[in-house]
Amino acid sequence: MQATASLEIGQAAPEFKLKGPGGQFVTLSEYRGRKNVVRVFYPLAFSPVCSHQLPAIEKEIARSAGLDATVLGVSVDSHYSNTAFAERPRLSFPLLSDFKRETSAAYAVLIAEAGHSGRAIFVVAKQGKVACRDVSPAFGDMAQIPSGDRVLAALAGLE
Repeated sequence: MQATASLEIGQAAPEFKLKGPGGQFVTLSEYRGRKNVVRVFYPLAFSPVCSHQLPAIEKEIARSAGLDATVLGVSVDSHYSNTAFAERPRLSFPLLSDFKRETSAAYAVLIAEAGHSGRAIFVVAKQGKVACRDVSPAFGDMAQIPSGDRVLAALAGLE
């Protein structure tokens, strides 16, 4: 049910330009050489599993920042929906809109027949290469949420 191609560890992470809070664009290249980036793909704002997953990531945000990383959430929802979704659990990290589904496809997590991405986390090192990937085999299963511990371990292993 996920994309056929796979983005592997060590490959260059695809560039993106997505609308975030307030309609401001965010790109991967603005972090290159400065910060590690944790890309959190979630299928749909306001869904039950996403409403559990993103607040759990928020609880670890200080640890991610301490490992020189910034967290960016990505869904196919509009930036308006993402802004409203982020308010309820008071998320401090930006949620970006992949409304055209191009970034989900580039990261090989687009589920075309469903019209949204799967559930996945990618760590992109400062140099722009994928350092960790955790793609859920079942995006709607609470027990299949990608591991925050695995992400933090990958960040701790980066220079």
